[in-house]
Amino acid sequence: MRIDLHTHSTASDGTDTPAELVRNAAAAGLDVVALTDHDTTRGYAEAIAALPAGLTLVTGAELSCRVDGVGLHMLAYLFDPEEPELAAERELVRDDRVPRARAMVGKLRELGVPVSWEQVARIAGDGSVGRPHVAEALVELGVVPDVSGAFTPEWLADGGRAYVEKHELDPFDAIRLVKAAGGVTVFAHPLAVKRGEVVPESAIARLAEAGLDGIEVDHMDHDEATRARLRGLAKELGLLTTGSSDYHGSRKTCRLGDFTTDPEIYGEITRRATGAFPVPGTGGPA
Repeated sequence: MRIDLHTHSTASDGTDTPAELVRNAAAAGLDVVALTDHDTTRGYAEAIAALPAGLTLVTGAELSCRVDGVGLHMLAYLFDPEEPELAAERELVRDDRVPRARAMVGKLRELGVPVSWEQVARIAGDGSVGRPHVAEALVELGVVPDVSGAFTPEWLADGGRAYVEKHELDPFDAIRLVKAAGGVTVFAHPLAVKRGEVVPESAIARLAEAGLDGIEVDHMDHDEATRARLRGLAKELGLLTTGSSDYHGSRKTCRLGDFTTDPEIYGEITRRATGAFPVPGTGGPA
């Protein structure tokens, strides 16, 4: 089985619609794909309706969190999307995205970059606007060569010149809320230092004590030494280890299935989940 547990659609900051994403996942030879848009479940219905035969969909989300002043992302799988407390927190994060993006545009203009809110809104389309959309505007303007080039201290990285904070969950609350909604939590790309400051291993240990289920190990932003370090940490803390592409369509260079999760780990995730169940494809419209 080929299992990719971290992808994004136009419901947040990917460039594939949810329907396109599941069709592309099947074409890439995946057996299981997780839809984990940022702080939203809005892509579920379209993805399920288009799900090709032979492909299983894991519903999820990537939750924006912050601990001790450091941002982190928490992958949540197979939770009940209607559970009211978790739904309310996701809504708070989403509601803060537009004023935050507008504030980043304002900071960029103060720095002499001729970006406009209309440009960022056009790029975001119907998705939940975020830093990647602002980053793409910088690419369009020739300020940076690619989206990754915008996530530096000079521009949009945490603490960067044009960075603006947003409402984010405490990760300990996120774990509690996801578990209460029957879901499973995995810390996304925990040591992706190229993205900015990362939480110390001591914080990962605290999260494990609070009920964190796993950490994402095999990821494009982790080199081989980092992956080995994380596998050792996971073994020490009793955490599951996953692998994922973090696919964003054309917005990033990673491809569906670039990194995958072991079928036994996937089986354990599904065994732990009680809020929702994987959806087997029956053949959506072409």
